[in-house]
This record gives sequence, structure tokens and C-alpha cells, in this order.
Amino acid sequence: MNGQNGKGAHVGRARAERLMRLATYASVTTAALLIAAKIAALAMSGSLAMLSSLIDSGLDAMASVVNLFAVRHALQPADQEHRFGHGKAEALAALGQAAFIAGSAVFLIYAAIDRLISPSAVHNGPLAIGVMAMSIVLTMVLVLFQHYVVKRTGSLAISADQLHYKSDLLANIGVIAAIAATVWLGWWWADPLFAGVVALYILYSAVQIFKGAYDNLMDRELPDEQRDLIRDIVLRHPDVRAMHDLRTRASGSDIFIQLHLELDGNMKLYRAHVIADTVEAEILQQFPNAEVIIHQDPAGVEQELPAHADRHVR
Repeated sequence: MNGQNGKGAHVGRARAERLMRLATYASVTTAALLIAAKIAALAMSGSLAMLSSLIDSGLDAMASVVNLFAVRHALQPADQEHRFGHGKAEALAALGQAAFIAGSAVFLIYAAIDRLISPSAVHNGPLAIGVMAMSIVLTMVLVLFQHYVVKRTGSLAISADQLHYKSDLLANIGVIAAIAATVWLGWWWADPLFAGVVALYILYSAVQIFKGAYDNLMDRELPDEQRDLIRDIVLRHPDVRAMHDLRTRASGSDIFIQLHLELDGNMKLYRAHVIADTVEAEILQQFPNAEVIIHQDPAGVEQELPAHADRHVR
């Protein structure tokens, strides 16, 4: 589950893993098809906008391959050396994607400036436009499938990959407009100008991917709405007096939830254990991929602790 958006609470682990693997295979296959088509179109058109789209697809392919291996590694179960699993591999892959994307943006900005200084004609406009139309259809199908997967798994790596291809949709539409304007309206500056705009958008996407990966690696808390949901689940149990020390974090597609329950201090240990198990089960209904750790405290015990005692931050 993605720790930043709180998605992925709708399917079990086995199905989530299968969906994530399918999404990585689909993205690699789509990227390979788009690269082959765009190489041919670039050779016949010479369009810088087409080059920008080709570079973007090439980097998408590299990122998707990285994703494929990262997701496979992230889905490995916890072992003796990695007791919390391997989910951070997704965030590391996302950081690599951010670096790839930022590099492509810098290259495109340089190429756009060079083309503005030294204009070059665009050829075979209709063919290039046809290739881009095909790219739009393929990319749309992939983005819809990735959206389905992200909604049900919350995968950070698939979400980052989806962001690439969403930007591709806009870029492909823009490439069509730029080529048409250059070929049929004679606006020679439209081709490099659009390439520069795409480069800036790609750079923005890289920053967004970096932020999500950084938050995951630094164990940022789940969003407030998700933490509020956890509190609501816990406090609606009639025997729970209060709760404190709620701590959450994400690791790839998994999340970890820790909290303290405040119960009647005269309650028997067995009853306290049953209440904790009940609360845990209700949390897992909303967060099926979570690992939940609950500690039981007598209600009001914190107020009775000496001022110098070691206390957790709420």
C-alpha cells in the first residue's frame, strides 16, 4: 500500500502481487512497441517533438525494466535479514526513475534551444501523426490498467510508472499539434517550442516521483485522513477508553501500524487480549496488507507516571 495516498485497501496480498507483476510486464511491452514505432517515425520526419517523445519512451522503458525487477524483489516475503520485508526496493526504483526522467528533461531543453537557433524542416507529417495516434491508443490502455492496479494495491513503483505514461499522453497529443503546425502552417518554431514545454513537464514529474520515494524511504506517516480512519476504528469499540502513540509508515506495498489501547485497569488480561484482537481485525478490514502491533495500557496510566519517566511522543 502506498503510504502517501493510502490506496490499495481493496484486495488481498496474493491478488495485489499478481496485479503488480502484470502491470510491470504491460509497461515494458508497451514501451518497447512505442520505441520501435517512434524510431521509424523520427527517421522519416526529423521532428524534434518526435525525438522528445522517443526519448521519453526510451526512458520509460528503462524505468519500467527497473520497476519490473524492483517489484519482483519488493514482493519477496520477509526473511531473517529483512524482517520488515523488501518493500523499500520500490522506493529505490522510483528514485532511479526520477533521475532518468530529470536527465531526459535536461537533454530535451538543450535540443529545443539548439533547434530554435538552427531551424530544421519536418518531413512526412501525416506518417508521424499516424504513429503518434497509435501511441496515444496504446498508452491510454496501459494508463487505465495501471490506474486499476494502483487503486487496488497502492504500489509506489507502479504509481511512478503511471505518472510517466500520463505525461506521455499529453506529450503525444502535443507532438501531433506541433508537427501539424510545422508542416501545414509553416510554424517552424512550434516543434522545438513544444519539445521545451514537454521537457519542463517531464522535469516536474521527476520532482513528484522523487518526493513520493523520499517520503517512503524516510518512513513518513500515512496521510491524516488514513490516520483519522484508524483512530475512528479503534475508538468505536465500546471497551476502548482512549488510544495514543499511533505510529504508521509505508514500505512499498505494505504499511505498518502501531498504537496503544487504553482499557479499564481492572480488566482481566484475557479480555484485554480479545479486545486488541478485535480492534486489529477491524483495522485489517480497511488495510489488508498492514502489519498491526497493539499494546494495551490501563486507562490513565500516563498521567500517573513520574515526570522524569521515559514517555513516548503522542
